[in-house]
Amino acid sequence: MDETWLRERTFDHRDFADLAALGARKASSGLSVSVGLPTLNVAKTLGPILDVCQGLKEESGLIDQLAIIDSRSVDETVEIALARGVEVYFDDEILPDLPPAAGKGEALWKSLAVLKGDLIIWIDSDIANFDARFIYGLLGPLLTFPEIGYIKPFYRRPLIGASGGREENEGGRVTEVCVRPLLSMFWPELANLIQPLSGESGGRRQILESVPFFTDYAVEVGLLVNILRRHGLLSMAQVDLEERVHTNQPLHKLGRMSFAIMQAIWRLLREDGLVMEKPPYARRETFAVVDGRYVPVSEEIGVVERPPLATLDIDRAGDFTEA
Repeated sequence: MDETWLRERTFDHRDFADLAALGARKASSGLSVSVGLPTLNVAKTLGPILDVCQGLKEESGLIDQLAIIDSRSVDETVEIALARGVEVYFDDEILPDLPPAAGKGEALWKSLAVLKGDLIIWIDSDIANFDARFIYGLLGPLLTFPEIGYIKPFYRRPLIGASGGREENEGGRVTEVCVRPLLSMFWPELANLIQPLSGESGGRRQILESVPFFTDYAVEVGLLVNILRRHGLLSMAQVDLEERVHTNQPLHKLGRMSFAIMQAIWRLLREDGLVMEKPPYARRETFAVVDGRYVPVSEEIGVVERPPLATLDIDRAGDFTEA
């Protein structure tokens, strides 16, 4: 662990809780802020999240643009956003001339084409205990320290069972059994991050547009490695947001998530000359228990790597001016 980095680049959300002071700092910086939420069937949690964000937008001026980037939800997600006057974009309609891809990483990458702020804050839309700290905690270090270009949160992550039972600090299973061991082995600088796969993040546009994005759930680890390569560990920071409660994924979905992440890690290792050229198989083979019997399950899981947005000649839709 890098004790200097941990001391200088680890923050607490309470350090930035004075919203009047933070708003004044934003105004003096001349920087605009966009908040984007990737959404897919999150009608149960989206409304309160948007209400908090709109409060910050209207009362403290910390947010200039608020938008969801939807992956064709079939519940009331889009209607909830529209009813609040929030901008709505569909990921399959952004940059439509490109071959299609899917997943959270695709939504985040494409969001850069419609989010106009100098600073971008991405927030997951399934958080059950969302409050303003998720915004000002991520935004504070970016506004206060110009040398910080990308920030990730960390938090306690309880595991909520189907019956509502709660196990403290048992969330983040893919991080601990899959990603952290690999980061520790091959990119040990990134082991300083307490939650490398935390769903939220914030960054400066020029940093985010300078790196490629992996689609699916590989986006988080891909961003960390590529920002480390191009901009160094000192361009990153992390902030304590206390606790995050959301619906935990079942085991079979965690397996799928890990498979996609490991495909991206293989590509990154190959680029660094650390693995053989032959690509891994893209088909995940596993078993499901159906009526007491083990049934084989085979699934093709492809991860696409989108290029740095700054390398594309695109027509950005609309103008964005600071509120």
